[in-house]
Amino acid sequence: MKKLLFAASIATFFLSACGNHQEETKTEVSSVDTSLMYFGDSITMDGAVAADQLMTQLTGKDSIQVKLTGTIAEVCQKKGCWMNMNIGNDKSMKVRFKDYAFFMPKDAAGKTVFIEGWAYNDTIPVNELKHYAEDAGQTKEEIEKITEPEISISFEANGVIIKK
Repeated sequence: MKKLLFAASIATFFLSACGNHQEETKTEVSSVDTSLMYFGDSITMDGAVAADQLMTQLTGKDSIQVKLTGTIAEVCQKKGCWMNMNIGNDKSMKVRFKDYAFFMPKDAAGKTVFIEGWAYNDTIPVNELKHYAEDAGQTKEEIEKITEPEISISFEANGVIIKK
């Protein structure tokens, strides 16, 4: 019986090997950097500009395509569907994700991030500001204090890299 099983496994091996007419090539697997998390489109860290330079780059323009690096200030605690990123001078910008296609880990605040996409001047309406405040876990009293739209810089990211 053992000989029969052995013969069957050998036959299976040769049949499966014969079915593949391509030459085998050896490929070396490089080590994967597990200190990085990737989201959305495939991007690199190369050429990223410090987030505190964004306002200077955006001066006189409605929008720009840019790759930035900085620190995550806050992440939506309901789904991770937006994040705030520090841009210097005690300011932050709202980062949303292209086509609502990916989300950030809820515990990513304080981590270094690389984002690529479009930065633009934006007017955020009151109802949207209240929605973000609710997502961030603010109290009802804090949310009710929001009565004016906010003019700020926003960002639509097509790809994100977070350093763990």
